[in-house]
Amino acid sequence: MNNEKKPGSTKLMVIFSFPSIMSTLVMGTIGFSILFLYTLAYNVNPALVGIATGVGYLSIASSQFFLGWISDGKYTRIGRRKPYLLIFAPLTAIAFIFVLLPNLVLKNPSETTLFIWLLIWDVALQFSVGFSTVHGAWIPELFSVEERPKLSHILNVFKMIGQGIMLIFTFVVLTEARKKIVANPDVIPSDFLWTVLFLAILLVAFYYLAVVLIPTEPYHEIKSNYITHLKRILKHKNYILVTLMQGIASFAWIMLGSILLIYIETILKFGMIEYLIAALVLLLGTLFFFSLWRRLIEKNGKKPTLLLLFLYAMIWLPLSLIGLIPLSPPLNIIFGLIFVLGITAIMGGWYLFPTIYNPDLAEDEQKRTGELLAGIYKGFPSILLNIFQAFGIMVLGFILSLPSIGSYENPIGYYIWGPICSLILIIAYIYTKKLITLDFDWEKK
Repeated sequence: MNNEKKPGSTKLMVIFSFPSIMSTLVMGTIGFSILFLYTLAYNVNPALVGIATGVGYLSIASSQFFLGWISDGKYTRIGRRKPYLLIFAPLTAIAFIFVLLPNLVLKNPSETTLFIWLLIWDVALQFSVGFSTVHGAWIPELFSVEERPKLSHILNVFKMIGQGIMLIFTFVVLTEARKKIVANPDVIPSDFLWTVLFLAILLVAFYYLAVVLIPTEPYHEIKSNYITHLKRILKHKNYILVTLMQGIASFAWIMLGSILLIYIETILKFGMIEYLIAALVLLLGTLFFFSLWRRLIEKNGKKPTLLLLFLYAMIWLPLSLIGLIPLSPPLNIIFGLIFVLGITAIMGGWYLFPTIYNPDLAEDEQKRTGELLAGIYKGFPSILLNIFQAFGIMVLGFILSLPSIGSYENPIGYYIWGPICSLILIIAYIYTKKLITLDFDWEKK
């Protein structure tokens, strides 16, 4: 077969990026809404929810690496990547439904039953959604290093659309469904039910459409076996160091993403209008900050820009302590929207980076060895990344289970998560500055 990589058109970039709407929505729902739903709607102890979702992150750690690994080594008549999208997209959709709608099956469940249900189906969901790694492994095979910044921007626009849909789903549908579930746990709100089913159908449809429209990736002969791949990648010191950096930072990011909706609901006490405004701020703000961080990367390089992102987050996140000050309307709304905008700047930058430097690391390895292992380079970080995320969400669960102090009605953990995240990011900043390389000489040629 012809193994020459053809220039990727903008149309191809759009087709490639389009399914990311749904994978972002599903993964965003896992990180952003599960703790909120099971803690505030189904009244499960936060520590138990943290344990269940933490185990789920361990399952995605194995699946992302495993699927990326085996997709590198097996070339079928429809390519290395497409078979996994065809199999795992519907499995992900089924698990997505059962995680969010336990009352489809369970009637008057106890806390223990809900914990076991969440544990089983969150593991299934997170293992299945690992197929998104295979989708991402197409990047170095379809697009050159010069095309990737443009692709990254298009990809992240679609991810932001998915994030926006997820925000509307959680801020509008889920928050209203929570109130109805609390009032009558035996009834599934109809708008919640049909929205979840519709989103599950779209997930399957979008990835199947991509399978049809994306050209089969060029054949690349891979002579070494899987064990050889793993041994070689473990010898790539900079890659391992970058993976550890992702893991350290993700400990803070998973806490931030999981607590935000709870913080808005319980501390800032937003109503429907405020939720809609906050969703709009997050949506438009992320689009703006994607472009801003991308321009900073092009101007200053990846590593200096990443250090700037860490520094900004370290300063901003401790503002969660302002929640200790009683704020009456409209001060709570003003502070809340400003705080959300600042978090949008942080997450907009972080979401952009891995889509750029992970393919670059794979390209760097190809230039040194002659072999393109996009799948394993896309999937390997999931091991440490999701281990850190698993422990991060477990720690957050126990933090939220801390008792309240003084006259405060909420646990102290609802306020102190911001400074805790900043302490973690201080470690990530120092580590990144001293140990890793993200900018390569061959990029300048």
